[in-house]
Amino acid sequence: MDELSDVMARENNRPMNGGYLDFEQKVADFERQMEELRTLSAKKGIDYSVEIRRIEKDRIIELKRVYSNLTAWQTVQVARHPQRPILRDYLNLMVKDFRELHGDRLFGDDRAIVTGIGQIARNKVLIVGQDKGKTTKEKIVCNFGCPNPEGYRKALAKMRFAEKYGLPIVTLIDTPGAYPGVGAEERGQAQAIAVNLSEMSRLKVPIISICIGEGGSGGALGIAVGDRLAMLEFSYYSVISPEGCAAILWRDGSRAPDAAEALKLTSRDLYRLGLVDAIIPEPVGGAHRNVHDTVYNVETYVAKTLAQLQHVSIGELIESRYQKWRSLGSKATFESPRVVEPSSRIATTSRSTAAKRDASTAKV
Repeated sequence: MDELSDVMARENNRPMNGGYLDFEQKVADFERQMEELRTLSAKKGIDYSVEIRRIEKDRIIELKRVYSNLTAWQTVQVARHPQRPILRDYLNLMVKDFRELHGDRLFGDDRAIVTGIGQIARNKVLIVGQDKGKTTKEKIVCNFGCPNPEGYRKALAKMRFAEKYGLPIVTLIDTPGAYPGVGAEERGQAQAIAVNLSEMSRLKVPIISICIGEGGSGGALGIAVGDRLAMLEFSYYSVISPEGCAAILWRDGSRAPDAAEALKLTSRDLYRLGLVDAIIPEPVGGAHRNVHDTVYNVETYVAKTLAQLQHVSIGELIESRYQKWRSLGSKATFESPRVVEPSSRIATTSRSTAAKRDASTAKV
């Protein structure tokens, strides 16, 4: 089972009940009750504001309860929600004066990866991100967010441009995986990703990577080698999709929930294992319920982290980056896992700051 087949199959199984996921039925009931009361109020002229406020309070309580206890598979479903903000939302709401840069100067312009120069807070940066598209037409143009080799080569060419002019790099990860088609393999998919890993490890500018939705396999890693790796609270990052893992291990895609649990792919699991540096909180009920607050949280993290990294010398930056990625998966990484307290609101915590504390604990 290849990654693109997984993606296309998921498109046919997106939430149809008003955008509600399977585990949100009580929330759907509350919202339906509020809508009925508003309709009655408009028709009969009766004030139901007290009842509506009471139901709204119950709805928020239910959302907090559900989202503080999501399973790994439920987290994957939230990360794939069709209304979840994608790269274009961040470019429109977070980046000022964005100027897109096209093409890899070798083959073509892969629309699954977008690169460009813009301003985040007070920082002029190069943005590299994976775009899934929202409408069916956009998804086809963007190849469902599955980049080809020319996408990774475009990203690296623009990152070298940023290095030349001293621009920090911000990468936004949201892909089910690199495109596994014959054409992509013939044009050097594996080599393109491998070269990116090597070259990004020694770029002489700060690099911040943020997983905003799906972080699938080498497709995500190809633009993720940086000084800081953060994840939105309900995103996921994994070596393979749960469906693909289930198909390989059990020859049964229906066991995807079991695979998701075993893969330890949630932000909490990866933070606990020391594989990501920070968890960026999402609004109550997930990013798809409040796009603006989600983008604001990401912007705040980028601005704060860039301020920290820009005080580090280039030599120290590159050496720290190399040691960070060289140590991932080592015995020392897993001997003292971090503690993540149960909460639906996890504050961003940098790995460098956490390392200075005796008890590395994400703030609640």
